[in-house]
Parts: sequence; C-alpha cells; structure tokens
Amino acid sequence: MERERKGSGMTRRETAIMTDWEFTLKEPLDQHFSPVHLPHDWAIYAPINKDMKQGEAQGFRDRWGVGWYRKRLAIPAITEGHVYHLHFDGVYENSTVWVNGVEAGGRKYGYSPFTLDITDLIHEGENLILVKVDNTSFPADRWYSGAGIYRTVKLVELNRSHLKPEEIQVKTAIEGNHATVTIATGVASLVKATVSNEQVCFAGEADNGVIRVEIPDVKLWSPETPHLYRVELSLYEGGKIADTYSLQIGIREIELIPDKGMFINGKPVKIKGLCIHQDAGCLGVAVTPEIWRDRLVKFKEIGCNAIRTAHHMFAPEILDICDELGLLVYEEPFDKWVGGLYRRYFETEWQKDLECMVKRDRNRACIFMWGVGNEVENQGQESMLAILRMLKEHLLTLDDTRPVSYAMNPHFKYESNADLSKVKDIQQFVDEVSDTEIYKLEDRIERIRRIAEIVDVISCNYQEQWYPAIHEAVPGKLILGTETYQYFRGHPDQMQNFSEDVPWMDVEKHDYVIGGMLWTGIDYLGESMGYPAKGWAGSLFWTNNERKPLSYLYESYWSDKPMVYMAVLDYSLADEGVKEHWDAPRYASHWNFPQFHKTVLPYMIATNCEEATMELNGKLLHIKKPSDFPNRMITGYLPYLPGTVVVKGWIGGQEVCRYTLQTAGPAVQLAFDAEEISVNAADVVHKLFTARAKDAEGVPVFRESAKVTFRVAGPAGIAGVDNGDLSSSEPYDRTWMHLYRGQVSTVLRFTGETGRVVLSAEAEGMYPAQLIIHVK
Repeated sequence: MERERKGSGMTRRETAIMTDWEFTLKEPLDQHFSPVHLPHDWAIYAPINKDMKQGEAQGFRDRWGVGWYRKRLAIPAITEGHVYHLHFDGVYENSTVWVNGVEAGGRKYGYSPFTLDITDLIHEGENLILVKVDNTSFPADRWYSGAGIYRTVKLVELNRSHLKPEEIQVKTAIEGNHATVTIATGVASLVKATVSNEQVCFAGEADNGVIRVEIPDVKLWSPETPHLYRVELSLYEGGKIADTYSLQIGIREIELIPDKGMFINGKPVKIKGLCIHQDAGCLGVAVTPEIWRDRLVKFKEIGCNAIRTAHHMFAPEILDICDELGLLVYEEPFDKWVGGLYRRYFETEWQKDLECMVKRDRNRACIFMWGVGNEVENQGQESMLAILRMLKEHLLTLDDTRPVSYAMNPHFKYESNADLSKVKDIQQFVDEVSDTEIYKLEDRIERIRRIAEIVDVISCNYQEQWYPAIHEAVPGKLILGTETYQYFRGHPDQMQNFSEDVPWMDVEKHDYVIGGMLWTGIDYLGESMGYPAKGWAGSLFWTNNERKPLSYLYESYWSDKPMVYMAVLDYSLADEGVKEHWDAPRYASHWNFPQFHKTVLPYMIATNCEEATMELNGKLLHIKKPSDFPNRMITGYLPYLPGTVVVKGWIGGQEVCRYTLQTAGPAVQLAFDAEEISVNAADVVHKLFTARAKDAEGVPVFRESAKVTFRVAGPAGIAGVDNGDLSSSEPYDRTWMHLYRGQVSTVLRFTGETGRVVLSAEAEGMYPAQLIIHVK
C-alpha cells in the first residue's frame, strides 16, 4: 500500500513505500527472496529456542542473523531541480542501504530514524533498493527488540531549496487568553506561516528565519482538552513557493513549582503514567499506528494521562496519537550508556542519537520531559555525573523549554578504588565498577543529591519509601516515579517488601511528588524471568489488550467516572512468570470454583465511589468503605455458592454503577465483542479482534481453553493470533490458538481495498462466532 502526502503547490511529495518488498535470511540471490510487506519483524516468527543466547531478553525467539530486503521502486520521472531522499523511521539494526548497486548509507542504532540523499543514485524507471540488516552483534537489548525494517519507509521528493523539519523549532508563550507562536524556520529566506485549527487561521511571515504569529482567544492543549493547531510553512524562492511543510502543535504552559508540584496551564496535574515497550504481542515490533491507537485509548479510559517510551525513541506515529489524545510523554534516547547494547555505540553515536530525538520531537505538545538515560553504570559517582552533565548541557542547546532528567536505579554502589583516568576502553570502564552495594540511607541520599544537582526533576525507579528523605536533602527539586511497582512497595530499610502500601499512595500523599509511572502498562516480549515465559507479564493489560484485575484498581485511583469492580483470589491459575516484587495477588474476575462448596474465598473490590455494597444470590453482605483501607481497595471473604455476586457503587446515597459476577455453565458458543462494524480502508492496516467462550446464557466462561480457529473472507488476511499467554509456545503466525482465560484474539491485515470482510471463529463443540466488517 503506497500512501502519499502532498504539500500545497505540489512542491513536496512524500510516498510511503510499504508494499511489494522481498526478504531473505540467506544470501541475497534471486531465488532466496520471498515477498513481504512493511513493517516487518523477522524475529517474531523465528523458532523458539529455550537454549538460545540471551534468550530471556529476546523472548527465546532465535533472532540472530543477517537479513536482506529488496524493493524494485518505479520512478516515472525525475524532475530537474528536485532532490530525492529515502527515509527510514527505524531499522533494527546495523543497517546498510544500496541504491542501484551503490552504497547510500545506513544506521547503527536500531531505534533512530535516518534519511539518505539518493538524488544522484536513481534514474527514471525501475530502481533497486537493497537493505542489509545485521543482527549478529551481542548483546541485544534487555527486552525484545525484533529484527528488520519494522517502521515506515518513505521516498521524499523536494525542491532543491527546501525546509528541513529537524531544523524547525516552534516555541509558544501564553499571556492571559493570548498566545504568541514563534517559529524558527532554519532558513534565511522568505517563509510564510499559517497557524490554524478548525475555526480560525492566523498568518505571519519573515525573511530572517524567525516568524511570530499572534493568536487571540487561544485554545490550550492539556490532557483533558488536547486542542491542536496546524502550522503550515511555505518557503518562497523567486516569488514562487519552493517548498511547504506542515506540523501539529499544542499550545500549553508547564510549570514546576518546588513543594507544590507540576502545573499545566495553571492547574495542578499528577502524572498518572505507564511505562511501555514498543512491541505488540503477535506482531512483534512491526506495529502499525492503529494497533497502538487502540492501546493508548484503553490507557486513557482507565485514567492514564502519561506514558514513558522505555527506553528509546518510538515510531513518530505513536507520538502523533499522544498529541491527539492528550497523553503526556517522557521520552529518552537510550537505556544505559556504556553498558548493555548501547555500549558499542555510545562513544561515537550518543550525540547523533540524542539530537535525532530532540530535533524530531521538540515541537510536540505531548513531550513534557526529556530523559537522558536509565539505570546507568557508576550511578552517582563522578564518572557517571560527568556524562550526565555532558548529555544535559548538549540537550539544552537543542531545546531549553522542557525539564531534563535521568531515571535512577534503586541500586547504588560505593566508588571503585580503581584509577579511572587510566581506563582505555568502555569494557574496562564497566569492569572497574565496585560490587559493594550501598545500604546506608545517608550514603544513598548523598548519591541522589549529587544527581539532583544536575537534573531538573529527580526521577526515581522503585524508591517511594525514600521520597521523604530525598525531599529533605533536596527540598528545591520535585520527584517523579519513573518506574513503580504495581502493587507492593519497598520499606525504608530495604528496597523490596510485601506490604499492601500501593506505590500510588505516595504520589497522592506528597505535593512534591509529581506522579508515578507504573512498570508496565501492557505485557511485552522479552525480559522474561525464565523459560517457558517469553516476556514480561507484570502489567495492567495482557499483550492482546485484555485488562487485568489490577487495571481496575488504578482506574479507581485515576478516573473520576464512577466505577466499581470485583475479583476473587484464584491461586489455581498458572504462574505467568512475573518477578515476585512486580507481581500482584492472583485475582481473577469469575465465579466458577467447582472444587469448593461454601469455602470462603478472598476478594477485592476497586471503586472510586464513596461506598460499595455486595449481594450474593440476593443476600446483602456488609462491607467496609474504601476509605477504611490504606490503599482504598476493599478486601474481605465470601463463601463460594454458585450463582450471582453483584457489587454496587454509591455516591451521595445513590447507586451510580454496578458490576456482576455470575457462575457460568459449559461453553457452547463463541462470540466477538460486536456483530458488525465499519472501518476506513485509508486508515487501517491492522486491527485486533477478540473471540470469547460463552455459555448458553451468554455468560463468559473463564476456564474454557478450547482450540479456536479463525477464518476470513474478503479484502483482509490473518496477520497473527494472540491470547495474552506469554508462557505458551503456540506460534503467532497461524490461524489457530487455544483460549486463555476464556478468550483469544486475531489481528487482521487489510489489503487497502473496500468491501465486506467476514471473520469467523470456530471451536469443536461450540457454535461459531461471526463478525461482519464493512471496509469503506
């Protein structure tokens, strides 16, 4: 599917090159190539190998190797006076590109975009693009990184005189209901600008590189009201338009006030955040925007207002969606500095990768803070502080409008006795770190104080128990929990503990804590705690977007919309392989325990209402209010009797919401969440659909695990199947998979044609489900 964006005056033409590629993991000979579409991740369908090198990190999918991509690109005409760029949003990793047999360039780091000027390498007619992707370097990342051309590729045709998006910088200033938009164009030629939304349009121009546009009655961007304006720039040459470029901006003001917190447009805001990795279950890292849109919408629905893109640049389309939805973003260019994967790049690439992130995204409303690293080596020691200063100082030359931070590891070590001035290479530098852990609180706080002198916000991973001590030592700086556990919280005398002091309570308690970002929002591949788990399962959502019980607890903390939810502790469920402190009690929302009769079962109720009531088969049971519990999660015991449990939420003496658990009978049918929907062919490449097992009354059957086969007819095909079970070894690239907790999903790939798609789900002994999709 070739997607084209044209600037006004036909001066800039961008064509997405996503179809009719070929791929091989063998020598790049004609007979070895097979057709593929982009985005493409060859690792997601690689065989599972429990003995593979770095298997835990990469989900035991044997990703190692060298891949080759080939594209025959037709260019009908070469326009004189134009230049042609080939742009890659991301290739993982160590890529080399040839155009018509001539090397054009490439990129080492797999998360950064790059652009190649291929003007002198192409000709009219058919052109051959060959891309080598080398995934043989060790180590890979600590999480599943995928392999291949996994983001958008574009051919960009430009006038030789053109605007450079990376050199454009937009700044805004607000005074009352009036705003000034200042645009640094990066050129000293005449440029005209318009700033508009659906109702109004304002204009300005300049030939000195800087344009100012005044906007009265401005509509401000915030997580609640993400108003956006479109800026369109037109570059003039000889009285004619030579180039146009447009971008979206949001006008907002963020203030960090010591002891008081973070304010957006004058209103206090707490960061209700989720950390995320970029993969999406059965698609690996080859994820199209609509898949992430569905995920981010679900995050917003539970009250989330921020994400952390851990720990690298994400695809630009994801940030486009964050701008539109009103999701704040904490963005960082890399994980560690001289350790892990990035150790082989840091010395030569750090500046290029940092600049790439900041220049690409500094005009976005959603970016509220830059991070320059995560859990690095020699933390708090002078060798580390020197790098931190270097990174921050350089970043501020690119953007001085946002705070800069670094996400601290909860582990600190005493300084090494080695003479680091004699260190000759990165490996030696890493090896010289002392292995003596710091346990004394005063020594820990001293290391944090040193870091706090450099950063604008103290960003802590898993250190809620020390917030008061940190604030006492550094009262002028605010604190952000850049990674927090979902349920358990540490103790002042140790990093980990198993009390029910949910970390979010620390955010609510202290004004100087601006928020917390839970690790993680949605399960991801890699960083497994050991085979058979293929990924990280300590999240609020499964990989196929299904909600976990703890997501409702966070909804009760984060959302004002009245809600109530109930689940029961069920230790008969299989272990998902979560590392213990990132885990949560094994709650499940069902009422089927055939092994019990009147046995009392522990339950939880999450609600943001003033009080809740419970009924078991019509009998009222007295329960406490949420305010009676330190974490506001109602707990108690309920005897198991088959039937119906109803919990109701009450505000001001009125019932405002309810939730029902009902004992299910045998599974006799499958059902999708809808019977008929419509999608736009121009907007959707992939979309996920979930089938559920139900009894004769339509009650979901949680314990059903039958094999489900999907079939599709019409202009779509099955791209993968996923039930959220990261411990399963069933392949993703099939048309079948077993139900997990009563549900299983498929992702369809639409061809771009309009028409009627019929998706069905079948299982032995059940009535099939059918979904009609009108593609318009």
